[in-house]
Amino acid sequence: MKILVGYKRVVDYNVRIQVKPDGSGVVTEGVKLSANPFDDIALEEALRLREKGIASEVVVATIAPADAQAHLRNGLAMGANRAVHVVTSEAIQPLTAARALLKLVEKEQPQIVLLGKQAIDDDCNQTGQMLAALWNRPQATFASKVEVSGNTAKVTREVDAGLETIEVDLPAVITTDLRLNEPRFIKLPDIMKAKSKPLETLQLADLGVASGDTLKTTNYAPPAKRSKGVMVKDAAELVAALKTKGLL
Repeated sequence: MKILVGYKRVVDYNVRIQVKPDGSGVVTEGVKLSANPFDDIALEEALRLREKGIASEVVVATIAPADAQAHLRNGLAMGANRAVHVVTSEAIQPLTAARALLKLVEKEQPQIVLLGKQAIDDDCNQTGQMLAALWNRPQATFASKVEVSGNTAKVTREVDAGLETIEVDLPAVITTDLRLNEPRFIKLPDIMKAKSKPLETLQLADLGVASGDTLKTTNYAPPAKRSKGVMVKDAAELVAALKTKGLL
């Protein structure tokens, strides 16, 4: 069994995001970039399935600018067998990403495609669902537990009402939630080994995927600063203050 893992590069979650002075975007120059946390979880789950003998190969793939190879080497150091880099200098929206991933699916023929449920930069939570629709295969989103047996995957999903368990026939798309696992630490020997692992480079245009993105962001702005809190002596003063603000 082969597992294909989407592995997006984003601004590190510990970085305080700054909006450019002209409002054209966020500052990325000199900012630490790392793997999307949910994608790290997806890769960890794929590696665990391989360690159980369920999967034989784990392939990581990213759609990113030419300087993202170090990011993929990180995924290889974590334990992936191979990496595929789809190169584009444009910001890719979910539908275009799903179309590009579909081309990789057709090329690689994986039994499972594992993706993070969303990326922390745009929070779209759409690529996995779109890929499943384009591929015409089952999907199991927001997975907090994955059990694979034969040609079936039993997935426990985190939903608004609690937990839901479903079974999907493979091949399928599975998107990972936060509580599925805790990604492993990368050791120095693994970083050295990653340098010799295969990394294939493709151009987005070579996949026959044209950017059909029609959504355009015209302006970025930071959230409004929070006002200072006010101390009240008792409940009556709190109710009066809320009434003054028109909240009661």
